[in-house]
Amino acid sequence: MGSVRKASAWLGLVEDSDDERYYDDEYAEAPQGPHAGDQWVTDPRVKVASESAVEHGRRIATVTPDGFRDARGIGELFREGVPVIVNLSSMDPADAKRVVDFAAGLTFGLRGSIERVATRVFLLTPADTQIVNGEANGRAADGFFNQS
Repeated sequence: MGSVRKASAWLGLVEDSDDERYYDDEYAEAPQGPHAGDQWVTDPRVKVASESAVEHGRRIATVTPDGFRDARGIGELFREGVPVIVNLSSMDPADAKRVVDFAAGLTFGLRGSIERVATRVFLLTPADTQIVNGEANGRAADGFFNQS
């Protein structure tokens, strides 16, 4: 087989007729379905808290989309009532603007809120979620250590 044909076969453009790879006939496939090893298989760009957090109703998803086509996943999580942190730092600026516009419409339509956390990082919170800032209530005005 010529080098061009081998390269085409390697790229999957043509069928490899001289395929001499070894295949084991006794290969047992892993079990398929929802209880296959009790593992969650998700998009690596989406991270959701553990199962115990689901029981207490405290889940936060982080999403790092590659393009606007990933906006649907953000919307589905947000519709379920999960706060979503969207990191747009790896996106093209034009697509990032489209995702922010989508997120703003999503939060408006579902009566949630959107807040910029850092440069190109946004927090989408559902209507029933309260955001608490880092300021401690009742903190002494003269500093952290009060030496009297």
